[in-house]
Parts: sequence; structure tokens; C-alpha cells
Amino acid sequence: MVALLFLAYTLKGKITYSEAADQEHNVLQQLTYWQKREDFITYLLQHAGEIEDVVSCYLRLNGTETCRLSHPKDWIHGSFNICLPVNVDNWRQRPGGRVMVRFPLPFKVGDSYHPGNAEEKVRCEAATYAWIREKCPDVPIPYLWGFAFAGGIEGANGSSFVTLENAPMLVRLYEVLRRRIRSLFGRTIPCRYIPSNQPYNLKIGHLVIDYIEETDGKMLSTSWEEQRHDKCRRTNLFRGLSRIMLILGKVPLPRIGSFTMGNDGVISLTNRPLRFQLHQLENEGIPTGIDRDTTYITTESYLFDVLACHDSHLTHQLNAVNDEDDCRSQMAALATMRAVLPRFIRQDLRRGPFLFSLTDLHQSNIFVDDEWNIKYLIDLEWACSLPVEMQHPPYWLTSQTVDGLVDDHLTLFEKTYREFLDAFAHEEALLLLPGQEQQAASLLRTHTMKRGWEDGNFFYFLALDSISGLYGLFIQHIQERFDYHVKYDVFRRVVSPYWRSKSDQFIATKIQQKSEYDKRLKDMFGRQTGG
Repeated sequence: MVALLFLAYTLKGKITYSEAADQEHNVLQQLTYWQKREDFITYLLQHAGEIEDVVSCYLRLNGTETCRLSHPKDWIHGSFNICLPVNVDNWRQRPGGRVMVRFPLPFKVGDSYHPGNAEEKVRCEAATYAWIREKCPDVPIPYLWGFAFAGGIEGANGSSFVTLENAPMLVRLYEVLRRRIRSLFGRTIPCRYIPSNQPYNLKIGHLVIDYIEETDGKMLSTSWEEQRHDKCRRTNLFRGLSRIMLILGKVPLPRIGSFTMGNDGVISLTNRPLRFQLHQLENEGIPTGIDRDTTYITTESYLFDVLACHDSHLTHQLNAVNDEDDCRSQMAALATMRAVLPRFIRQDLRRGPFLFSLTDLHQSNIFVDDEWNIKYLIDLEWACSLPVEMQHPPYWLTSQTVDGLVDDHLTLFEKTYREFLDAFAHEEALLLLPGQEQQAASLLRTHTMKRGWEDGNFFYFLALDSISGLYGLFIQHIQERFDYHVKYDVFRRVVSPYWRSKSDQFIATKIQQKSEYDKRLKDMFGRQTGG
């Protein structure tokens, strides 16, 4: 009973020992974040003047226009970023306007175990902003004023980049001429961001984007629960999301991966498909086996590597299992997920089309007006090119967690899913060429999404996307699609050995790791409370 009094702090606030012991995540890691965040904030404050100088360069402010970093109490803390509002005084171009400086949190994206992860994140997000602005200008995203890469990391020069429109006139003329010459010789043309002459010496890069004011739109999350039953608002939202998904997918891509920004301002689809699960695993010292320059030309090659990440999670996370039965259950689920993979992907789509997708579209990243027309999308950090089969509506449409879509909640979600599909079909039909409006077969993406729901790949892909939720989704939605006539205790004992050789030895090791984890957790709580 004494342990119940133990208390510590994570970024989400106070946590007791009993609460920590019940969590599936590695709480030992989370208990280090609070101090690391304070240290990082101190570092940024020490370089406040340099941050203001580089923002002034991006905005091309004159002598009467100045920018001021906001007070730390106004800084916005996200899961993987810290955002610093910057006030611009006497800004003639946008009176009363503000911008936002986004820094990745190095202690949340795996920089300790994989140096360069924070830089990878900045490069991919900058490339995403620039690519969307150039190829899909109708997608509503904040304006990217500039970005910087840290010095001394993977060949980066500590350089900052400014938009071509904000460069001096002679520089603009030179860049226009240079781009035409490169085009004549068939060379890749850089994006519309060029290196500035502003020095940048911080140890971590950043992006500077427009600050979304309340007059520009409000987070969907502020009105979601109260108004999500309003059919008109849902229709506006669903059509807006569908339109954005379709616009982003109008440019077929040759492989699965993420865009990245080179030191010369050239955007290339040469980075691994950077979804937050990779940095989440690597931040805990769990190897993913997916190098930064890894891309994929087939669906199954990508999905097998994703499954390997789940294998690595079970192998390396200290508290991945509770006991022998839990360990066998997870092993059996992973073995079966690999065996049934061909059942959930289509051979005719295994080599594409691959479409650019925003994989972090939750309610707080969508800004809407009062009628839920989409005004802005933010946080483009985890966008990547994915198989068309993996494109589905968000799972949160009925406000349930990934493991809450069962029974009546599943029935309601299926109804809402079909409502979204109707909106998607409407928007896809509008994009067809004249004369194709009545050709139902032309609605490739609508039909792919509909078939995916019927075949069950919605839940299969959802399970692959969830590090902690795969087992539950397997039990709830995947196993039931096969002729399954044995008790689960028998199933896990028969199937679990096929996940890896020497399975009994592995199980014994995992149980020992869990015991050591519990001891370390208790010791850490005791130390932090003086016990």
C-alpha cells in the first residue's frame, strides 16, 4: 500500500506508482522527459536573440519592423514539437500578424539513440510544405516563411532558407535564370526556397509558419464533441477532407517514402516513409531496421518491414509483456498477422498507385469555420507516400479509440464510414474529366476504399499503425474473418512458437525483463519522492 503514495512527473502531469505500473508504455522513459523539456526551453531562451534575427530575415523586415519572441508561458507544447509564437511589430505586409517557430523535441524523436532524427523530421516537413505549395496549391496549409537545418549533422551546413518571393530582387532574378538553365539541361529544379545569408548556429533546426489566428479558423477539437451529430457540419467536413485527399493523390508517386529537402533546396522522394511510430520506437532505443534512405516499390515489402518493427517492439521493450500468456498471445498475433498479410492487399495494386497522404489528421490539426468548412491543416510532419489501399477515413469519426470500435460502436462507425464514402464519391466525381461523370468505374479510389472496408483491410492497416493496439485489433476484427474453431488458449500455444525459434527461451527472457523493469520503476519513484 505504501507504493500507492509514490509520485512522479511526466509531461502530462503527476503520475502515481500504481498508475505507472499499469501502463503499457515504458514509463521509465517518460519520467525523464520533464527535465529534458525544461533544459530544452532554457536552451531556446538562451538563443532567443538569434531566433528573432533569423525570423526577421525570413520576413525581410526593415528597420522599423521588429519581431519579439513570446513569453514561455505562451509557447505551445505538442507531442513531438514545441511552437514559439513570434509577434511582429509594425509589420506592413501583415499588420497585427504573427508567425510560429516550430522546433522538434530531440528527446521525443529519438536523437539520443539515432542522432539526426530531429534533422530528418525538419527536412521532411519542410519538403512537404514546399511540395504541397507547388503541386497542390488548393490544399489549405499555413504559409511557410522559412526553415533552418542545424550545423554539423549529416552534412548539413547550419544554413537557413528563405522563400524566393522574399529574397532581394537581384537574387530573385539570378535564381529565375539559374532555374531556366537547369531546366534546359534536364536537371532537377530546386524548390522556391533558397539559402539565405543569415547565419544559423543552433544545434537543432526549425520551421517558421503563419500563426493561425481565431479569425482564420478554430481547431475542430473545440467543437467536435458538441456538434459532431450535426449532419450538415459533418457533410462539410467529410467533403473537405475528401477533397484534400483527392487533390494530394492527383500526383501519382513512384514509391513509398517521404519527401526530404536537400542542402541545395531540391526536394526528393528518397526518405523512408516517416510516420511517428518510427521515431516513437527509436526514441526508446528500439531498432526499426528501416534506414533513412529506405523507400519501397511494392506494398508488401513495406508492410513486412512495418511488421518487423512490431517484432522489434515486442523483443526490445522491457515491459512489453505481463506474463507468459500475454507473451504467447502477442507472439501468436504477430505470427498470424504476417501469415495473413496477402489476404488484405490486392495484387493488382501492389506496385501502385502510391499517393501522398497526411497520416496525422486528428481534430486538433484541422482548423474549420463555424460550419466546419476546412480553413487550414497544420502539422504536416508525418506525411508520406503510401499505397492507395491504405487510404481510409480517420478512425476517430465516432469519437472512439482504436480499440473501442466494437458492438454498437462498430455499427455506428460503419454507418459513419459509409457516410464519408458518399462524400468522397461525390468529390471524386467532380474531379473527373468532362464526359466521365457517369462512369462509376472511374471512381477508382472510392471503390478501393469501399472494397477495403468490406475485405477488412481498414482494421488490418489500423493494427499495423498502432504499436500498442495491434493485439487488441487482431482479436477484435482480424481473427474473426477466418474459420477459427479452437479455444484461444490452444491457439496461442500452438501458433506462438512459429513467431520465432527458441520461443520458450524468449518468453523466459521477457518475463525476467518485466521483473527488472518493475524493480527499476519502483526504485525510480522512490528516488524521486525521497523514499
